[in-house]
Amino acid sequence: QVQLQESGPGLVKPWQTLSLTCTVSGISMSTVNYYWTWIRQPPGKGLEWMGVVSYSGSTYYSPSLKSRISIVRDTSKNQFMLQLLSVTPEDTAVYYCAASKRLILGATSENLFDSWGQGTQVTVSS
Repeated sequence: QVQLQESGPGLVKPWQTLSLTCTVSGISMSTVNYYWTWIRQPPGKGLEWMGVVSYSGSTYYSPSLKSRISIVRDTSKNQFMLQLLSVTPEDTAVYYCAASKRLILGATSENLFDSWGQGTQVTVSS
């Protein structure tokens, strides 16, 4: 069973870099045809797909975030990390990592993903 756990600071100052880690257990991130996604939900809004890294290390990002986002993986630790540059209060959200057995671009329906982390609240405030 694939399990995911997000971790990182809960408070980030404006214009700093938001960094989160998703630790994967139950499977190697390099397992063929597994994809590792970051999704967020701002307060009072719906889920927003942010980006994905594949089992082979390929990345795909939301066009709206492409200038600020980076997703990297550390296969030695079985983790993948989200970095979001120059954050503003609009980046305040619950951030989730999720796993899927196929490449999902842009969609966030829960039933499309095989596993979700519990989510971590990140607030951008001075």
